[in-house]
Amino acid sequence: MEQLTNTDTPESNFIIRTFPVGPLQCNCSVIGDRLSGRALVVDPGGDADKIMALLKELNLSVVAIIHTHAHLDHILAAGEIKKATGAPIFLHKGDQFLWDMVEQQCAMFGVPKVSLPEPDHYINDDQALDCCGGVAIHTPGHTPGSVSFWFDEYKTLIAGDTLFQGSIGRTDLPGGDFDEIKKSISERIYSLDDEAVVITGHGPSTSIGLEKQTNNFVRGAN
Repeated sequence: MEQLTNTDTPESNFIIRTFPVGPLQCNCSVIGDRLSGRALVVDPGGDADKIMALLKELNLSVVAIIHTHAHLDHILAAGEIKKATGAPIFLHKGDQFLWDMVEQQCAMFGVPKVSLPEPDHYINDDQALDCCGGVAIHTPGHTPGSVSFWFDEYKTLIAGDTLFQGSIGRTDLPGGDFDEIKKSISERIYSLDDEAVVITGHGPSTSIGLEKQTNNFVRGAN
């Protein structure tokens, strides 16, 4: 059974559960508030039944389905989650072209074809999220519309495929830009709290401080 990462504590009203989903094992996160029962689903890249079961277990109601970017492994179950919850889909406009290409993306990776509804809303830079005091940060480079989600009170960043433990997102796919991703990391992500946990799009979590010191692709300023 795949590992589920639980970075919240029983003493906090903040709930965050991260677990791999779908054919490429994207990290999906359920972020919620125990008091209000409101939740965000981030990057539902597959296994909609697993996501819905966790929401039921935690007694959370989804207010938004948000995406760090529109590569197929981060969006495949968005339509199913919307159908099950009625929650709106959010995406940065810069990745609309990738969203529109989801069937071609599926064919490229040998994944069963999925049709998705259009996003309900576009995410803007510095936009407040409707749960847990989150804010969207536009961090282009992996894709033109890549976005990270920052929860200042809880020192947690969901970075999608922009920043990984010891690495950065690839930039050799359509819309990728190496200079842009370096700028996004050095100017936006590395300006956040060094102690903050970084939930990556795939693989283990890390911290901003650790990456500033040890990431060979983008080092932080001394």
